[in-house]
Amino acid sequence: MFNVTAVLKRLVIGPALRSEELGGTLLPKRLALPIFASDPLSSVAYATQEILLVLTLGGLAYLHFTPWIAAAVVFLMTVVVLSYRQVVHAYPSGGGSYEVASTNLGPSAGLVVAAALLVDYVMTVAVSVASGVDNIISAIPELAEYRVLMALVFVGLLTAMNLRGVRESGRAFAAPTYLFIAGVLIMCGTGLLRYLLGDAPVAETAQYGIEPDPADADLVGLALVMLVLRAFSSGCTALTGVEAISNGVPAFRKPKSRNAAATMAAMGLIAVTMFVGVTALAIIAKVHIAEDPCRLSGLADCANYTQRTVIAQLAASVFGGSSSFGFYYVQAATALVLILAANTAYNGFPLLASILAQHRYLPRQLHNRGDRLAFSNGILALAVVAGLLLWAYKANVTSLIHLYILGVFTSFTLSQTGMVRHWNRELRTETDPVLRRRHTVARVINATGALITALVLVIVLLTKFTQGAWLAVLAAAVLWVNMRAIRRHYDTTAAELATTDPRRDLAPPSRVLGIVLVSTLHKPTLRALAYARALRPDRLEALTVAVDRDASAELQRKWEEYGIEVPLKILDSPYREITASVLVYVRSVRRESPRDVVAVFIPEYVVGHWWENFLHNQSALWLKSRLRFTPGVMVTSVPWQLSSSAHADHPAARAPGAVRRGEPASYSRR
Repeated sequence: MFNVTAVLKRLVIGPALRSEELGGTLLPKRLALPIFASDPLSSVAYATQEILLVLTLGGLAYLHFTPWIAAAVVFLMTVVVLSYRQVVHAYPSGGGSYEVASTNLGPSAGLVVAAALLVDYVMTVAVSVASGVDNIISAIPELAEYRVLMALVFVGLLTAMNLRGVRESGRAFAAPTYLFIAGVLIMCGTGLLRYLLGDAPVAETAQYGIEPDPADADLVGLALVMLVLRAFSSGCTALTGVEAISNGVPAFRKPKSRNAAATMAAMGLIAVTMFVGVTALAIIAKVHIAEDPCRLSGLADCANYTQRTVIAQLAASVFGGSSSFGFYYVQAATALVLILAANTAYNGFPLLASILAQHRYLPRQLHNRGDRLAFSNGILALAVVAGLLLWAYKANVTSLIHLYILGVFTSFTLSQTGMVRHWNRELRTETDPVLRRRHTVARVINATGALITALVLVIVLLTKFTQGAWLAVLAAAVLWVNMRAIRRHYDTTAAELATTDPRRDLAPPSRVLGIVLVSTLHKPTLRALAYARALRPDRLEALTVAVDRDASAELQRKWEEYGIEVPLKILDSPYREITASVLVYVRSVRRESPRDVVAVFIPEYVVGHWWENFLHNQSALWLKSRLRFTPGVMVTSVPWQLSSSAHADHPAARAPGAVRRGEPASYSRR
């Protein structure tokens, strides 16, 4: 039979892969760069913009801080990239910051890192997609009313691509990432060359002034420092996703650590170059941008004015207007890469969730690979949460950005602190002078990274907490508590199920007492009786509840007429309660013979239409759910297939998990 669901699934994610094909999904550096580094590379499209948006709260006078803030961001990125290169070499198993913190600072610190990163990965998807949609709207303002719908559609497309597997998504996302890098570098190079030749590009908003926000006008002293720090913390969005490569080392081809470290160095160099170029060009072109367009002085109709992004204004000024090929090329590449930047989270989140599930901090289903050898459950979980966030915040970048980067600097700080302890431990036992010198240099790098990122974390908390970052803190705290609770549950369950005396646990029960539940005498009842007798219990009886005395008397008469040798026991129920009567009787049998096992057989219909479930099996389902809580009671369903069940018996060529179990691609029905 034609299975529509199976066909659609194969169209979306492709044919299933065998477990042995996992090695074929490993990545060369040219594909790993767009997969794991698309987030930090693309963040240059909005990092400069976020710095300008904060500084212009005080008016144009404060824009002269932009180069100094950009320099601080570049220095921070350089330190973080060098620090994570040490992580890649020291911990190549893929745990990244989580593994470093857990190993060197303890499980609780590791969970803090994990919770912070999981929240940050969700925010990466939301912010990247929302920012990409912003750039599309900058090119085509008429699409502004479809902002949320476009964002959700893009999340769906990203999810489908990642369900096809890491290598498949890498091939799809490599070209847009490299086109974006080329476009931004060409734009920056052209703009800076024009500036050196005396023909500096001028942004479309250079003619407008900016009215200071009343709360931030005439800033001095501590207030001015806080504004600059706030702009710096917003610019630090350029560092989001830097740690993803350290989490994805197992996905690289051999030698894994060396390839991952080389990819991280390339990512850092490209990201710094683009960020410096965009920031310098924004200063040269005199880009003026404000959260509220009506603060742009000299603008005739601010209510109907759609502000273009910084990248859009730069592209228009460098390439000769918003109708030029260069403008549309940069806008298309920027929008595409920003949306695809979410792919960093689509790789980092499922992989980290899989490691946490393996360590029993998250449900074990997150550790399972899907048909395409990707962590499908983690991918779907990320898509659902990010989609809800985009819907709740109307895909607004300015609103979402305040929830961002807190988690990543938490992981930066703890992982670098853990690396310092790692090198201290190595130096206590290492005697080779060359290796001791290398470890000492590495320790200095990581210690510097820990101090700087800790300072930035404090700055981010101070400047963003009241603007919405408290939600990210709360989400991470709730996740941390839940992960500890999940681990306690798994540990408690494992201790409860562990066997200490196999011979005692394997000892058979003294007797097996069989009870067949009977409502009326028909074919399903007789099948259940025959099956129960075939198992040869030590004692077997049929049990019915006298809800209707006349019906019970008729059942008794037929029982004797048919000469059924199994004794029939009738329970009186003056209040017409079936479940309670059966439970009381079964538990009384258990109390009389606590070393015996009671096997309860329940005849059950198998139906073919969903609505038939409401007409049959309700008593059986309720009885099974209650009997399962009674120790020493085994419940067995004896199915009877109604004729309608044939309509629903159309199994797929492969059952769920067939690939992992090594089952053949098809099987024949008997």
